[in-house]
Amino acid sequence: MFGALLLLLIVVAIVAAWVVATRNDLVRRVNLVAESWRQVDVELQRRYELIPNLVQVVEAYAQYERALLTSLTAARANAMSQQALPQRAGAEDALGQNVRQVLVRAEAYPQLKASSQFLALQCELVDTEDRIAAGLRLYNGNVRALDTKCQTFPASVVANSMHVQQAEYFEADDPAVRAVVQIPPGLGN
Repeated sequence: MFGALLLLLIVVAIVAAWVVATRNDLVRRVNLVAESWRQVDVELQRRYELIPNLVQVVEAYAQYERALLTSLTAARANAMSQQALPQRAGAEDALGQNVRQVLVRAEAYPQLKASSQFLALQCELVDTEDRIAAGLRLYNGNVRALDTKCQTFPASVVANSMHVQQAEYFEADDPAVRAVVQIPPGLGN
């Protein structure tokens, strides 16, 4: 009798330890997703701050591109106002398209291309886009790890009891985002 009771206590202790470890792992993963999103958000804010400077510099050289610059400003405002992830992803795609259009149209203005201010902004934007992409890879990796944990039995039982929700991936819908980026000649020199 004593042996059976001891065995039962050991099994209960093992199950309790597993539940605590699984709960702690879920909390850690939820926090990693939140932290990685905050890092992406920091880079998105950096891009938002660079865009008015880009508009100002391009405006000084390219007076005929008013509609393009207005569209870029509107896309920036729209992206900044979105809170829900699917809408935010779409708005960020549109903003990225507008930034690329401005940089492509700048090719038509040799004085603008030669401007040290424009070149510095262009390099900052490229660097920021790279940071955003790296942050999104980390975020989506953390989302995958959390979602896998939430969907895997028996951890899903603990996740459901804690009301842990699966996170949403940040996905680009824009085919241009998925295309290989062509770097203009002389940019890296």
